[in-house]
Amino acid sequence: MNDMRLAVCLILGAGALAAQEPPHEIPLWANGAPGFESRRNEPIEAKDYWIRNIHNPSITVYLPPKEKATGAAVLICPGGGHRLLVFKAEGVEPAEYLNSLGVAAFVLKYRLAREEGSPYSLREHPRQDAQRAMRMVRSRAADWGIDPDRIGMMGFSAGGEVVSLAAFSSTEGDYAAPLPIDRFSARPNFLIMIYPGPLGIPDQLPLDAPPAFLLAANDDTCCSTPIVKLLGAYRAAKIPVEAHIFTQGGHGFNMGYRSKLATLKGWPQRLADWMADNNLLKPHE
Repeated sequence: MNDMRLAVCLILGAGALAAQEPPHEIPLWANGAPGFESRRNEPIEAKDYWIRNIHNPSITVYLPPKEKATGAAVLICPGGGHRLLVFKAEGVEPAEYLNSLGVAAFVLKYRLAREEGSPYSLREHPRQDAQRAMRMVRSRAADWGIDPDRIGMMGFSAGGEVVSLAAFSSTEGDYAAPLPIDRFSARPNFLIMIYPGPLGIPDQLPLDAPPAFLLAANDDTCCSTPIVKLLGAYRAAKIPVEAHIFTQGGHGFNMGYRSKLATLKGWPQRLADWMADNNLLKPHE
């Protein structure tokens, strides 16, 4: 390769790198979570695939290249049994996949109610974090090139429980709130539930429940039943839903990247197809 061709390649490569912003983290509350402000500076513990000791909940922002952006966005809630977060395989990897589709992604670090010594309530604080994150994303939609009517939530395992707690409860903004962020709706426009746990799934869906994409393995002794229950509730409510129940795969197969099963390796494409068919990947006008 001559010097001129090398220079052109370097310039093009630098342009491609510059087109996508690096991930960055934003706390959900500037002074720490309400009632726990004194713990906001405690460091997160991280090892291998997980993180824990989360006392200053946040979102990590992953934006697609501007020339590829569709305007759709997804708030991702990783699993981990409310004892830790499987942050890479159920946070970073899905965010990067969604970016490849032109979808902005926001990975939530929520408070862990089952961690040893946790001061948090299982039904209250993860829901509070998820709804605050939704309000933050919607309030900054213009900054991030997002369509405020195409913001979804994605949950894996315990993260699916966080999605259920947040999406199937009251999500309206408080129009009289002193802080503008609290006036925004926390309602997701669509849901992506990957082997979600049972907590938070209602017997009867609210009338404004968002359309959903559901997926699990039939031999998942933990979290195939919640998918079946959700599917039944969606069908009874006549709210749009798509469900995939694979014969095998167990629990915790993440994005399928490390599986030997063709069905699991291919499931992200099923999600991409569903998003395309539902006009979620149509470029933002």
